[in-house]
Amino acid sequence: MPATKNAPTAKTAGSSQSPILSLWNAYYDNTSTRLKTIDAFLVFLMLSGIIQFLYCILVTNFPFNAFLAGFASCVGQFVLAASLRAQVNPANRKEFKEVSPERAFAEFALGSIVLHFFVYNFLG
Repeated sequence: MPATKNAPTAKTAGSSQSPILSLWNAYYDNTSTRLKTIDAFLVFLMLSGIIQFLYCILVTNFPFNAFLAGFASCVGQFVLAASLRAQVNPANRKEFKEVSPERAFAEFALGSIVLHFFVYNFLG
């Protein structure tokens, strides 16, 4: 069926999209599943840290070392996951030539174990 003169084409419909929607579409189309999984984990860690912080401020911070351990765990795991994402991103191959994705994940796993060992010991 031929397009009529007044019907918007794909090009004009794409140009009238909001910038956030076009950013989301570009992210969805151009990002690998591996990076999307890491991004979902990063969002989870960020929301978990925000919820813990708000709970500490609004409700109670009675076992303060428990709050510090939980919050430090979220922040530390976020940093480790962001480092993993930077290392496995194909766009960053120039910076991480000698680091394979398997090595990056092994470093992430070892760092996570060490982080949670210290967090567990901090709880008392």
